[in-house]
Amino acid sequence: MATKAKNYKNIELPEKYVPKKSEPYMCPEHLAYFYKILTAQKEEIIQDSDSVLSAVRQTEKNENSSVGDESDNAVAEQDITMNLRMSERDNNLLKKINSALERIDNGTFGYSVVSGEPIGLSRMLARPLATLTIEEQEEHEKRE
Repeated sequence: MATKAKNYKNIELPEKYVPKKSEPYMCPEHLAYFYKILTAQKEEIIQDSDSVLSAVRQTEKNENSSVGDESDNAVAEQDITMNLRMSERDNNLLKKINSALERIDNGTFGYSVVSGEPIGLSRMLARPLATLTIEEQEEHEKRE
């Protein structure tokens, strides 16, 4: 398993850098790349969740202040429910991103949480939140 790669947060990558298989697996440049992607996703989710909560508050405020008919009230309730589901989904994704960032920091990112085997660069590029090798994921899905 990779040793803790220090200073990945301080690496300046070329603008169009993409990790290559010819580079050592989960070298500091790879970690810097994934760190940058995951922190950007995290910031976007946090901003989106703020707007979702604002939308819920606004809908509730409008519902309480207006005297709409039953249809209007049903639509407002539906909007609140949908926004709360989106917020819950975002919270779950945020937990996965935070977990991936922890794995980057402790040197286990890119390695299976079950076997410790490398997940593979192609899979990590396609799904940076992956925690299992393809084989382990397929086995997991069969069991479910």
